[in-house]
Parts: sequence; structure tokens; C-alpha cells
Amino acid sequence: MTEILETAVHASPHTSLERTKIQIVPLRGLPFAAASVLLVMVAIATNWTWLLMFVHVAGGGLWTAIDLFVGLVIGPIMGRLSIPARAEFAAKFMPAMVVIMPTLVTMNLGSGFQLAHQLGNLSPSSPNHAWVISSMIVVGIMAVIALGILEPANIAVLFEMNKPVPNGERIGRLMKRFMYSAGITGVMQLATLIIMTRLASQ
Repeated sequence: MTEILETAVHASPHTSLERTKIQIVPLRGLPFAAASVLLVMVAIATNWTWLLMFVHVAGGGLWTAIDLFVGLVIGPIMGRLSIPARAEFAAKFMPAMVVIMPTLVTMNLGSGFQLAHQLGNLSPSSPNHAWVISSMIVVGIMAVIALGILEPANIAVLFEMNKPVPNGERIGRLMKRFMYSAGITGVMQLATLIIMTRLASQ
């Protein structure tokens, strides 16, 4: 990814200014994100077990799939693309992730905690208590990585790409951080799958 904008770094200011500005937050995705968060709020407010379970499974499943896909599939593919193709892909893919990842994290954490509370798994006397606490620790670490490392790196890449003369080396470092973070959280998601299936079979 380091080479994506190396040509832009050496290009003239006039040429770089002609590039189309990247929309950092895709406005078309905001209604879907708002609807997803609203669904979580309704599920928590009504304490409807089925809706809580639906939101939790949907959010967690999508989070797991995206992390694994980005870290283990998209990353290697981008490394083999031509420079213009990488830049074109990043300009469309990265803004979508700005909306998708915080939404999925919110869906998963909010519904998951409410489910644990409703089912009594937060009580120390519950046989599932240790598993739930383990899950919270793993998911908490993943949330910190997603919102504290992955998302800032994503936004920083977009801001850098929008500059008249982007720094290709900086973008390369940020993209590596983004891909590695997604891969790490994807592997950690496997631990949550083990814990969740264990809880479901208790």
C-alpha cells in the first residue's frame, strides 16, 4: 500500500488538486447506521429476548466476517493489485468502514450486555458467569482495537488521501496498521465463537 500514492507525492500541486475529493463519511450509509442503532435501543428498551438475540447474532456475525475477510482476504489481494487499482479500491472501501465498524461494535456490545443481564449470566452464582466475563474481556479488547486503532487509522488514511500532495509513506503505514488490526480482531473473534457456542450449549 505504500506505493499507492507515491506518484502523487512527486506529482505537481496542480495535478494532485484535480483528484476527486474522497467523502470521508458516506452520507448514504448514515440512515442504515442510524436504523441499526435505533434497533438496538428498541431491543434494550423493550427487553425483547428475540430482538436482543437477533441484533447480537447479526452484529457479532457481521463483525467477525468483516474482520476475517479484511485481514485475511482483502489485505493480501490489495498487495497484488496495481497502484491505480489499490488507490481506487481504498477510496471506496475505507469510507464505508468508517460507518460500518462503529455500528457493528455498538450493536454487539449493547445487545450482548443486555442479554447477559436479562438471562442472569452476570450473577456470580450463574454457571455461565465465568464464560460471560471471559467473553466481555475478549470483546472489550476487540472494541478498543476497532475504535482506538483501526478506526483512527482508517480516518487518517482518508484525510491524507484528500491532501493536495498525499504522503505515500504515511498512508502505507496507516494501511498496514488498519489491515493488521482487522486481522488481529478477526482471530480474536474465533475465541468469542468458542465462548458463545459454549454458552449456547450449556
